[in-house]
Amino acid sequence: MMKRREFITLIGGAAAWPLAARAQQAAMPVIGFLHAGSPEPNVNRVAGFRKGLGEAGYVEGQSVAIEYR
Repeated sequence: MMKRREFITLIGGAAAWPLAARAQQAAMPVIGFLHAGSPEPNVNRVAGFRKGLGEAGYVEGQSVAIEYR
């Protein structure tokens, strides 16, 4: 038979487990793409940038976040 104190400890530990598992996940890296001009003339550069990231194993939105400014 389980004692009341053991039961409370078991329930409290089970409730905190998902929080601990979530806290151990690695943060997604963020790359900042800065350019002073408008994006239209730089379409080829951005495509090349994304291609290079893909060749290195990075997928935008899955393994890396890119912020364009």
